[in-house]
Amino acid sequence: MDITIHTTVLPHQDPEASVAFYRDILGFEVRTDVGTGQMRWITLGPAGQDVSLLLAPPAADPGITEDERRTIAEMMAKGTYGWILLATHDLDGTFEKIQATDAEVVQEPTLQPYGIRDCAFRDPAGNMVRIQELA
Repeated sequence: MDITIHTTVLPHQDPEASVAFYRDILGFEVRTDVGTGQMRWITLGPAGQDVSLLLAPPAADPGITEDERRTIAEMMAKGTYGWILLATHDLDGTFEKIQATDAEVVQEPTLQPYGIRDCAFRDPAGNMVRIQELA
């Protein structure tokens, strides 16, 4: 089989703030931006890579109940609904650049007990963004 990862999805609450985080802070390029207001689906990704991140309105599915919408909103507020794992060869330099912005630092670069050195931030929607160091 010839299968690749094409797109992963994270929710957004403020499309402009989310685009600013992923484009201006992480350096991703905006590939598509459809919809209006809060109901926008925005695809971004690192230049030169075929994988994309789709920022989507949470609970936009018409099949989701009001109770489920409330649960999603509560989980997003706590930062437990969505997350993404990124990687870099220069963890310290990347951390310093992101920390110099108004991004919320969750964890400074740390060697984890399982052998990975990483750090963590939250994006404007509360999604956890972990960045691990490549050897």
